Amino acid sequence: MLTMDQIHDIRNRFYEKGENISQIAEALHLDWRTVRKYIDQTDFNSPPPKPALEKQFCPKLDPYKEVIDSWLIEDKSAPRKQRHTAKRVFHRLLAEFPGFDCSYRTVASYYAVKHREIFKQNKQAYLPLVHQPGEAQVDFGTAEFYENGQKLTGKYLEVSFPYSNKGYLQLFYGENMECLLEGLDAIFRHIGCVPRELWFDNTKVIVTEIIRGGGRKLTDKFERFREHYHFKAVFMNPGAGHEKGNVENKVGYQRRNFMVPVPRFLSLSDYNRQLLTECEKDARRNHYRYDETIEERFQADLTACHKLPGIAFDLTGHQTLKADNWARIYLNKRQHAYSVAPKYAQCPVHLVLTSAMVVIQDENFREIVRHRRLYGDTRQEQMDWLPYLKQLSLRPRALKYTGIYELMPETMQTYLATCSGSEVGQILKVLSELTSRTGFDSAVNTVNHAIAHQARDADSLESLYRRLYSNVPELPAMTLAPGIPKMIPMQPNLTAYDILLQGKGGDGYAR
Repeated sequence: MLTMDQIHDIRNRFYEKGENISQIAEALHLDWRTVRKYIDQTDFNSPPPKPALEKQFCPKLDPYKEVIDSWLIEDKSAPRKQRHTAKRVFHRLLAEFPGFDCSYRTVASYYAVKHREIFKQNKQAYLPLVHQPGEAQVDFGTAEFYENGQKLTGKYLEVSFPYSNKGYLQLFYGENMECLLEGLDAIFRHIGCVPRELWFDNTKVIVTEIIRGGGRKLTDKFERFREHYHFKAVFMNPGAGHEKGNVENKVGYQRRNFMVPVPRFLSLSDYNRQLLTECEKDARRNHYRYDETIEERFQADLTACHKLPGIAFDLTGHQTLKADNWARIYLNKRQHAYSVAPKYAQCPVHLVLTSAMVVIQDENFREIVRHRRLYGDTRQEQMDWLPYLKQLSLRPRALKYTGIYELMPETMQTYLATCSGSEVGQILKVLSELTSRTGFDSAVNTVNHAIAHQARDADSLESLYRRLYSNVPELPAMTLAPGIPKMIPMQPNLTAYDILLQGKGGDGYAR
């Protein structure tokens, strides 16, 4: 099976350079049938994931790269003769990190690339670029928004066409491969075609390595996406954002015009459709340089674009991970934790990733649970408590000896600690039922009220929940109809009872 680089070479020779099948087969020493197969291929989706857990290996220097980068960045403010050399970096790593076992050659290779990236100075003057129809530039911008009243900081994908100056954007919770591919696909389908050429930064989402001489090593998912949609990917020189200045300007323009005031909406997907409509309205204005509207010039862009592929591309990401002892998996360098279910502790599970969701499946690809995807560089956790509470209700005596107890909110731990052993199982069962009805937060809120009222039994918990969430109306005071006299409270005479307690009858004689 050929690599994606070889496949791209075949298709580039045929579609871009005009070589025929025989010429390509002879030049690349391939069978002509193989060449024709990849020229005619229209589906570049990844093969289905294998059920078996795939062990992932990381480069040995990965744990130390951030440290090396920080040393080199600090060197920018140091005298030239007092900056780190590759040898000095190597010796510092040996001295400051016990157990460091990477070779000097590994450190020197990384140092050479990173040092050039940090200290390289662009001595060339900027030259005006001529943009052709069908060319687009891609970048991400940052914006705040409110979804369902919750304030979030997200990223929006910007795609601009320099020839016409038309731009489109799609808003996401963050920036990753799924956001990039979903955004591009949505914009391609909105305009009904695919740009012939897309310009990108050297983002880690796409580029895994910059090769000496200008080459790039790309992620497999992006290579498949590029071939599936049949566009040419162009990457800028490191630190040369001016090379795609059109999209850089468009990022700021559309933030100022579409994101001010801070957007408020109920559904992000609905808002993204609204953004595409706003982009069409914006294109009715005159072009800043030519005596025609942006939309009129955009017709030339559309004419130069490719048609959409007939086969849908799988935009989701796929991973296979092993759940830990508490049946959790981790993403984003273990910053983000997601619950699975107790019975999957220490078991391999499959992940299907979208820009908004993390869907966890068992080894047979049946869905176990789905979570809202987390973003940001802080430690966060998404827990579906229902399966854990159900499991604990069957074995209440094991509660305090499981890691699940430590994961519970502090108020819930306090409440369960004050309940009698005979009641804990029933209370856990009630909590699981409440969670299944209106979510774990409602169960926690009910527990908080139970603590305030010193209610420690399952029936009281149910009653409090109904009062909080079942909309039981409070009956008003009863009013009497006109004409009915008010009752006058009677003052009882307790003298007879006093006599009785003294052992005497009502006539004064002892009985």
